[in-house]
Amino acid sequence: MQRLIFDADHEQFRDVVRRFMQNEVAPHWERYRKEGMVDRDLYTKAGEQGFLCTWAGEQYGGAGIDDFRFEQILMEENVKFGDSGFYGYLHSNIVAPYIAKLGNEEQKRRLLPGAVSGETILAIAMTEPSTGSDLAGMRTRAEDKGDHWLLNGAKTYISNGIMGDVIVVAARTDPDKPHGISLFVVERGMEGFERGRRLEKMGLKSQDTAELFFNDVKVPKDNILGEPGMGFRYLARFLAQERLVVAINSIAAAQHAFDLTLDYVVDRRAFGKPIGTFQSTRFKMARMRAEIDTVQTHIDQCVLLLNAGELTAEDASGAKLLASELEGRVIDDCVQLHGGAGYMDEYKISRMYTDARITRIFAGTSEIMLEIIGRSLGLDERKLA
Repeated sequence: MQRLIFDADHEQFRDVVRRFMQNEVAPHWERYRKEGMVDRDLYTKAGEQGFLCTWAGEQYGGAGIDDFRFEQILMEENVKFGDSGFYGYLHSNIVAPYIAKLGNEEQKRRLLPGAVSGETILAIAMTEPSTGSDLAGMRTRAEDKGDHWLLNGAKTYISNGIMGDVIVVAARTDPDKPHGISLFVVERGMEGFERGRRLEKMGLKSQDTAELFFNDVKVPKDNILGEPGMGFRYLARFLAQERLVVAINSIAAAQHAFDLTLDYVVDRRAFGKPIGTFQSTRFKMARMRAEIDTVQTHIDQCVLLLNAGELTAEDASGAKLLASELEGRVIDDCVQLHGGAGYMDEYKISRMYTDARITRIFAGTSEIMLEIIGRSLGLDERKLA
């Protein structure tokens, strides 16, 4: 189906991004997977091209592009021609907005230029070993010591955990309030900030994921983002965009898996004819085509809503739910249609299968998405009891 949300400028930008992904990222995927992370200079190369934080103002080194469709294109082309471990979208669209929208002018001038150039790699640390999606159960704490905050605790499953230079850390600052959380900027080299092991995962083998530890880290007062105690609200506010980002990547992966499989079933022959001519294959491909087009249209509409400042938590949750669930189903069917080849890592569809499993978990599980949507319908036990 033709997508009507992009114009000539978008497509010209897509061509440039595609060449970058094909030339600078794709040739190294096997080494990235063996080493457990992409090259650090991939971020600086992307920064040189203007591919990081495209929305950042010119005073911070950015292009000031107030159109999320350009970020959408970067994500789509990375899925198709780049590498799943290159988390430029986490850097640009999940972490950097906390600094841009919550930071004061001094913080923005100090932190954003490096993020735009790729010299400063960003990460965010919310998840803890025993809490998962339950942010109210957070145990990492920061105490106000007058001229600084004293941070103690541990985080896990942190993307860009090893390479990250600036980490936005959520910590409890009011032990008497379940939602008494604040956000802090922890920087590489701060005394007491330590990185644990790089975590081995089912998929996303080239994505840097680690444990982080904070042992009496003295965080300057200048490194708190926004108002103390407002962190829970801030996290809820920014999660809508984060979930849309996951949805964009998920539907792009479903589309790419479909394209790979369509080529395969046309070329692969069995019983004297292409396997794509079998009715069971045709029907499976036809259903995937219709479902991908439907969800893609929904996500494109959500991007336009985000551009207009009207994307709601329910919109984003629905997009993330539908896209991540469809991604799982589509890639599973695509592996099946590849037969034994689909189980071999030399085929990209095999790697995509294990990469896809996390999307129904991170940024809020499918069950959490259903809770958010259900409560928006007034189906809340607290209100109906």
